[in-house]
Amino acid sequence: MNDIPSHERLLIIDFGSQVTQLIARRLRELSVYCEIHPFQKVTPAFLAEFAPKAVILSGGPASVIDEGSPRPPKAVFDLDVPILGICYGQQVMMHMLGGKVESGHGTAEFGRAYVVPTGDKIGLLDGWFEQDKEQVWMSHGDHVSAIAPGFEVYGTSPNAPFAITADTTRGFYAVQFHPEVHHTPNGAKFYENFVKMAGFTGDWTMGAYREQAIDAIREQVGDKQVICGLSGGVDSSVAAVLIHEAIGDQLTCVFVDHGLLRKDEAEEVVKMFRDNYKIKLIYADEKELFLGALDGQSDPETKRKIIGGLFIDVFQKYANEIEGAEFLAQGTLYPDVIESVSFSGGPSVTIKSHHNVGGLPEKMGLKLVEPLRELFKDEVRALGRELGLPASFIGRHPFPGPGLAIRCPGEITRAKLEILREADAVYIDQIRKHGLYDEIWQAFVAILPVRTVGVMGDGRTYDFACALRAVTSVDGMTADYYPFTHEFLGETATRIINEVQGINRVTYDITSKPPGTIEWE
Repeated sequence: MNDIPSHERLLIIDFGSQVTQLIARRLRELSVYCEIHPFQKVTPAFLAEFAPKAVILSGGPASVIDEGSPRPPKAVFDLDVPILGICYGQQVMMHMLGGKVESGHGTAEFGRAYVVPTGDKIGLLDGWFEQDKEQVWMSHGDHVSAIAPGFEVYGTSPNAPFAITADTTRGFYAVQFHPEVHHTPNGAKFYENFVKMAGFTGDWTMGAYREQAIDAIREQVGDKQVICGLSGGVDSSVAAVLIHEAIGDQLTCVFVDHGLLRKDEAEEVVKMFRDNYKIKLIYADEKELFLGALDGQSDPETKRKIIGGLFIDVFQKYANEIEGAEFLAQGTLYPDVIESVSFSGGPSVTIKSHHNVGGLPEKMGLKLVEPLRELFKDEVRALGRELGLPASFIGRHPFPGPGLAIRCPGEITRAKLEILREADAVYIDQIRKHGLYDEIWQAFVAILPVRTVGVMGDGRTYDFACALRAVTSVDGMTADYYPFTHEFLGETATRIINEVQGINRVTYDITSKPPGTIEWE
């Protein structure tokens, strides 16, 4: 559990919904600090220690009717704090408090629906039903067939007669829909009302977080030395500057050139840091080590694990050269933690491993410092502005730790990496020239493990195909493809094919996340 005693805290109990993190995003946007914890971890002792000011019960894929289905502890209903149940959270609340939940009978509901008011107006619905109805997003198979004693109905939809229910005396609220998703347009107002009724003052600010994080780093590190893996991306840059503000010369940054960086990136990152900050920086040229180990490897998880293991070996080597080094600092973010393994071991599915998540092997002998572990990407950028980082740091598109290895599906070769670097440089240059860089969350080229026939001049070519990827996002948890014009795509494809030897076909990836991930591997 993150120790943030100075902040009002809201607890989200996770039952495995794929959109639980969006609840946290809504709340953080309202300057409310919250944490997601899986239902298995939420015991009466946990509740007493966490001391939430309010609780939200998330959605989930299970049926409360099934034996062994997820439950919060009964103690949660004795905390004397407001509770909001969402979808499965509503059903489990009704089931545990004396209502009834059933399956089938034609009341399953998936997708867009409209809720109309049925009862007196309550604070939870301030700003709702200004028109006759509100659009919401439903995703449920089971349904509440009888509400628990003390509850009343305040909203209904064609297939959800108890779409909005509340026991205002106890401060218990329950809805069948998902107010956190984009398809519930007034959902942000709904959460604003809930935290207002719960008495939150909105004390979660980056200024407050900065002070608390600095104190926590000093307490954890003491007088020991820290090494920080610096990539030049916003995450590791903000982590390094924050830690340097806390402990000064006790920090040494190590920038590892693993041979999987973009064109001219190593020179740019080293210059950027040495020109802007007086932080000790080691440039570690380890290209041959990494590329040698990756030679012949094509499985994406194998590649990630090789890179992650070598990063640890390299950091260990430099840590051994720094007297008193006992800590390794990383720019791990909350979405990294969630995506690698459900936070604190919850019920949702592991998507892919991240090279910087999961702790360090015992043999390394270094303890982790991860001051950004509970933050989303946009919060990290806000913290960077709070720390005074240059806009060029804060605005950089995310770049993965494994680098171009995961933009090169299949076997990695030095020749393919060079082709990929050149194509990526042309693509980003095009985006900047058209003034689109800051509109896009992340953009890159992936070189595909296929060759295609082409015609250039009077000759036949048999070269690689590549895919352009560009997405918009707020925090990396969900993403949509960027809607380039056909003129832009045609111009960019022509430049890549003309300027990059080795590519004769260009495609554009229009997959959203979900179902895809942003990166290709």
